Amino acid sequence: MTTIVLADDHTVVRNALRLLLDAEPGFEVVAEAGDVDSAVRYVRGHKPTVLILDLNMPGRSSLDAVPDIRAASPQTEIVVLTMQNEPAFARRALQAGVRGYVVKEAADAELVQAVRSAAAGDTYLQPALGARLAAGDSGDEGDELSERERDVLRLIALGHTNAEVAERLYISIRTVESHRAHIQQKLSLSSRAELVRYALERGLIET
Repeated sequence: MTTIVLADDHTVVRNALRLLLDAEPGFEVVAEAGDVDSAVRYVRGHKPTVLILDLNMPGRSSLDAVPDIRAASPQTEIVVLTMQNEPAFARRALQAGVRGYVVKEAADAELVQAVRSAAAGDTYLQPALGARLAAGDSGDEGDELSERERDVLRLIALGHTNAEVAERLYISIRTVESHRAHIQQKLSLSSRAELVRYALERGLIET
């Protein structure tokens, strides 16, 4: 039996994934987590075969938590399921030690295959992303940020809180948090000081 912990902050997504996976022969979803720390805790408690991990959840970076997940259950393989389809994201995830990388827009069969491959100790990368990686399409990190992400980064670097950024850009605080998580993961930065330094170096703000 391949046991699975689902980690995604959207209940609707988790419900859909659970229906999909529980319908597969030999699969059993044993727990669901809505944030990174809960995912680590459930992995420690259940020692699942596979953890399906969303990259963008409340709290700390999912990729930064991979060492903790490994320490909690060394035999658990990690399959990332994310909205991020940039090759650089996939490369960083694989380098961090995940076993599979699937974009949420992919067919259900791809996630099932990724879980089966991970359970067997094999690496699975969504074919379209794999082709882009093989072609050397990694992009320059500075060009990976969208215009809205640059706006969010600029305001954060200027010292604005998430609420203030949301008010200035007419978006929700949750959206700001999501953009901030994307920025940190894209640039491999974990602190506000690093974000400020990056913004200064790229000329997004002036001293």
